[in-house]
Amino acid sequence: MLMNLLFGLSTMVLCLLLQAWLVVKALRYYVNHDHDIRSPSLWSSLMKVSSVMLILVVGNLAQVAIWALLFLWLGEFGEFAEAFYHSMVNFATLGYGDFVMSEQRKLLGPLEAVNGVIMIGLSSAMLLAAFQDTLKKTVAARRGS
Repeated sequence: MLMNLLFGLSTMVLCLLLQAWLVVKALRYYVNHDHDIRSPSLWSSLMKVSSVMLILVVGNLAQVAIWALLFLWLGEFGEFAEAFYHSMVNFATLGYGDFVMSEQRKLLGPLEAVNGVIMIGLSSAMLLAAFQDTLKKTVAARRGS
């Protein structure tokens, strides 16, 4: 159990660092395109928010892949596709149960689910902040403020 906690927490830290780096990248992208967001064009604003969302989703998928690689390395799955699918189910907290890890490694599933809840929550908060800011700036631009 101690080794699973060590593997799981180490993977969570790696995922947190990756997501933090991508949040910074998304924020920089958003701030650097402020002129597009301040335009009255809803399409331009939509594209900027969609770009932020895409960056964050790629980050979440990369984290799923990191967990899948851990599962492969530990010998839980024979193919990356199976490991990735199982990882996605854990990360999204779906819990289908059609693929189950061994008794020895089953603690890693809930650890990944905790990781997923935190990272999806972080992505959602970031996206909501970008959406609210964009909406405010687009409405102000349309009003001529």
